[in-house]
Parts: sequence; structure tokens; C-alpha cells
Amino acid sequence: MDLKGKTYWITGASSGIGEGVATALSKEDGVSLILCGRNAEALSRVASQCRSNGANVRVEEFDLTDYDAMHKAVDSVLSEGVRVDALLNFAGMSQRALALDTPLEIDRKVMEVDYFGTIALTKALVPHMIEKGGGLVVATSSIVGKFGFPLRSAYSASKHALHGFFESLRAETAGENLQVTMVIPGRVATNVSRNAITADGKKYGKMDPGQEGGMSIDKSARIILRGIRRGRKEILYGGASILMVYIRRWFPCLYYALSSRVRPT
Repeated sequence: MDLKGKTYWITGASSGIGEGVATALSKEDGVSLILCGRNAEALSRVASQCRSNGANVRVEEFDLTDYDAMHKAVDSVLSEGVRVDALLNFAGMSQRALALDTPLEIDRKVMEVDYFGTIALTKALVPHMIEKGGGLVVATSSIVGKFGFPLRSAYSASKHALHGFFESLRAETAGENLQVTMVIPGRVATNVSRNAITADGKKYGKMDPGQEGGMSIDKSARIILRGIRRGRKEILYGGASILMVYIRRWFPCLYYALSSRVRPT
């Protein structure tokens, strides 16, 4: 896929990997960006940076769980004749709580953002993309979308669900010129652990040691865009942390032993 001259709708654009990819894309010739998120101030900052790189930028502020606001944004953009060539889903939230300590409403909250919000926007935009001749849809999973891990039961479940949905979508739209790519990061130096939700609904507020020493956001963005260019169905990256994916696949007994030895703190 040639990245130049296209319009990209990016969720989670106010920080982390979403911001990194938006900034990297803004340096491509003739690119237009529709940046989405909940933090107006942060979105404005990212938009200004992207405009300074030469991109045409539009900001749509809404929460992924607010379906009315989401559909109003989609209707507003499409009613102006904008052709959306790509939807890049980077918005999401993580979790830090034991499975049995986590109230069901917290499980639902994580699932509403990470799964239902993502597929709701996908269902709103992909028919338009197919009607216009095809395009790209990216969903952001995690290495724990490939296996379970302590303190991340709801988060892991939501990411497993994304794999099921988007692999089904890929199969159903074969022949529609729709590229469906799953981004599967390991440890990247974002604030995902700080913003993770705990059993009482509060932010975790701490940087995981592995997260702090993870891959830079800039490098993460470069890897993602390279994978998109090459038409990858899955982009798995993140240094040594991705080894657990292969251990789970090829040496499941070792995975069971290693994961059960983790002592949540």
C-alpha cells in the first residue's frame, strides 16, 4: 500500500502509538488525517505538529463508548464528500487487577472501549471504504491478545475478541480490496500501564518496569507503517517480549509454567 495522498482516520491519536503513527504519516506527501480522541488539548497539540509537517488535519473529539457522538462524527465527515481510505484503530485501555477481584462492570468497561468501540467505528466506516473501491483497516491488539497473563484478564479477553472479529472480517471481505491488519505490540514505552484501570475503577498510575524500558514510540510507528506498506496481515513486534507468543505456540507447557510463576504486586 502506498501511504501517500490518502486520508487516514486515526483513533487514540492524542498519545502513545496513535500519536506516533499520526505524526509519522503526516510527513508523507499529500496526506489528510482525521484525528480522534477524548482529550481536546492533547489532540490540538498533535494536530498542530502534524500540520507543521504538511498534513491536512481534522479533529473529531469523542469517546469510543459514545456511539451517538461517534456516528455524528462519521456522518459529518462523509456528508462533506471526504473519502476515508484507512481506519487506524489505536484507542484502548489496559487493566491491572486480578480476575477474581475485578467487578463485572470493570470487565464491561474495558470490553466497551477496546472491543465494542473499535468494531462500532469499523462497521460505520468500512462499508464506505468498500463502496469507494477498498482501503485499509487496522486494529490494535497486544501480545496478550495471543495468550492470557496475570492482572490483564479483561484486557486480554478484549484483545482476543478483536482477533476473532477482524480475522472474520478479512475472510468475509476477500475480493473487496480491503487490507485488514492486526498490530500486535509487545512492550512499547507508552503510558498504557499508568492509565490502566484497576479493580476499583481508578487509574493504576504506575509505569510497569518492562513498559518503561520498552521500544520507543517513534520506532514502533516506523515498524507499523512498514508493515502496512508490505500488506502484512499481522505486525508483531516489541523486542524480547514477543518471545512469549512463540513459547505459547510451540512450547505450551513452558508457557503455563512461566505465566503461573508471575507474582502480581
